[in-house]
Amino acid sequence: MNYGEIKKTDVANGPGVRVSLFVSGCSHHCRGCFNSETWDFSYGQEFTPETEEALLKLLRPGHIAGLTLLGGEPFEPSNQRALLPFLKKVRESYPQKTIWCYTGYLLDQELWKESRARCEVTDELLSVIDVLVDGEFKQEQRNISLRFRGSENQRLIDVQKSIKHGKICFADISGEA
Repeated sequence: MNYGEIKKTDVANGPGVRVSLFVSGCSHHCRGCFNSETWDFSYGQEFTPETEEALLKLLRPGHIAGLTLLGGEPFEPSNQRALLPFLKKVRESYPQKTIWCYTGYLLDQELWKESRARCEVTDELLSVIDVLVDGEFKQEQRNISLRFRGSENQRLIDVQKSIKHGKICFADISGEA
């Protein structure tokens, strides 16, 4: 897997100050995408063990609320396979920090069911994610006043609660910074 960028202090893609990893590779090609250069799976730099260590170090300070995954598309099957071992390390090292993930795939229609996104690690990957912002960016539904999302069709999903109840449960971010 390649990645396009690492933001050491990101306040736009989840609550609090976060570390954000922009993975490369996306087959959605949403019109109006703010990061279209990451559609190419070979864009950017290789995600290596050294990259993982650098990210784990960036997550260490107490003021960092967590990790956010964006893209590109973290739920492209090849990206899922590369991200899972890393996210397990994040969860083990920093259980109090949250993991957010942005995806163009819909949790209930594409990640829980057979689709081009679903692979042998999808369920396990979902098991370590706290909040999923799902749905493709839709230019015609763009709304810059929305919190943590770019278009009105995108949903903020509490993944662990959704897994537990077997249905979509929305994330409560009302008390978040």
